[in-house]
Amino acid sequence: MWAHLDANMHMRHSAYADFAAQARIEVLDEMGLNMKTFQKLHIGPILFREETTYLREVGVNETITVTTELVKSKKDASRWTIRHELFKEDGVKAAIIVVEGAWIDVLKRKLATLPEELAEHFVHMRRSADFVEME
Repeated sequence: MWAHLDANMHMRHSAYADFAAQARIEVLDEMGLNMKTFQKLHIGPILFREETTYLREVGVNETITVTTELVKSKKDASRWTIRHELFKEDGVKAAIIVVEGAWIDVLKRKLATLPEELAEHFVHMRRSADFVEME
């Protein structure tokens, strides 16, 4: 989209993060971790770190595909790392985005945990080949 471009006429750096965030929201939604559930529980995802490695430029009107994999997680899903890979329509990897996060109680403004049933869904997200369970 035009709004995703920068002065060099390729996708701007922050658009990569926007696409990764949308992919995370879609994956969470599929697990029942949607906005309605978050509002009911007063919990939401929070990022501590986000790192992007840019590999290839994405031009105007190019279609991209975003993958989402769980790379690390505590058993209770209280802390986690997710990796996204963005691919151009020809299959060439354009970027890798790694985010480290947790859950926040939006009323107390403190870290929180998911209810056990939702945590169980979360830790069974598609795992990467190099998945590590955190202590």
